[in-house]
Amino acid sequence: MVDAARAAKMADRIKVIVAKTLERGIRDPRLGFVTITDVRVTGDLQHASVFYTVYGSDEERAESAAALTSATGLVRREVGKNLTARLTPSIQFIPDGIPENAALIDSLLTEAHQRDASVEALKKTAKYAGDEDPYVKPRDIAAEEEAAGFDDDDDDDDDGHYVSGNA
Repeated sequence: MVDAARAAKMADRIKVIVAKTLERGIRDPRLGFVTITDVRVTGDLQHASVFYTVYGSDEERAESAAALTSATGLVRREVGKNLTARLTPSIQFIPDGIPENAALIDSLLTEAHQRDASVEALKKTAKYAGDEDPYVKPRDIAAEEEAAGFDDDDDDDDDGHYVSGNA
């Protein structure tokens, strides 16, 4: 097994070599605007997966995939020439799902924003389900007794304060 640092360095080098080869070496008219997004190399450095995206329609993506498949040998030869490894890894082109995932995330964010706006609009016209102030207030015993007619003036002075019997 090779350490991960060497595999990462090799993957970065393969990414640069493949991008330059696609830019300069391949004259296939089917090849569209291809971007190499990532390269992953196995632990034994025998296989490289090259991830790519194509700007354009589904038809252009299919044509670019066919062009990359037919140019795999040429790309592998260029990787072998420019790489300082004993063995040249096999190359496999894999379409990357980044644009589709980004579009899905964008649509989900737009939907969430619309739902937030509708909840904000409902909040402006909303009313409480129960009382305006549902919290319990402290009891005012004197007011309750007075309302019930239990006012006993014998123990009160003129201001309503309790006066003991010794005064």
